[in-house]
Amino acid sequence: MTFRHPGRPVALAAVAASILVLGGCASLAPYGPQMGQGGQGYSEAPIESNRYRVTYNGVGDPGPVADYALLRAAELTLAQGYDWFEVTQRWTDGRPDPRGGVRPSVSIGAGSGRYGGFSTSGVGVGVGLNLTGPGATSTTLEVVMGRGTKPDSAVAYDAREVTRALGWR
Repeated sequence: MTFRHPGRPVALAAVAASILVLGGCASLAPYGPQMGQGGQGYSEAPIESNRYRVTYNGVGDPGPVADYALLRAAELTLAQGYDWFEVTQRWTDGRPDPRGGVRPSVSIGAGSGRYGGFSTSGVGVGVGLNLTGPGATSTTLEVVMGRGTKPDSAVAYDAREVTRALGWR
């Protein structure tokens, strides 16, 4: 005799849909200033009159977060009356796989044991899901700003060109 629960397929579908929605909740916020401690967005701190530390905090793939940090450095450079900036130091942190989301994993196990007066043995299969979502990541740039012709360096940027290339907002 088998027992079937009439609502089981509906309940499983609801659980699966909830998992997919939860996995996609955290994403990179639109470009803008950081709103509160631990929030996404940019912040900057002056070090000297032409030297700043610019940080962009976000989630997910470190690439767009690094682009936002460069964009903020370019905007700040122009706002301070300079033409170019050079990145003298760069820090990027985050998890090795910051994209998170729903990633299945399968495990197989075998075992045996005693329960009361009975012996048991068997094989099991389990499916696990990572529901943590995208991880936090940030890029911090220390930049020196200058006027006139941009230095011939791989880490020097023309602020106007950077805002044209990355200013998609």
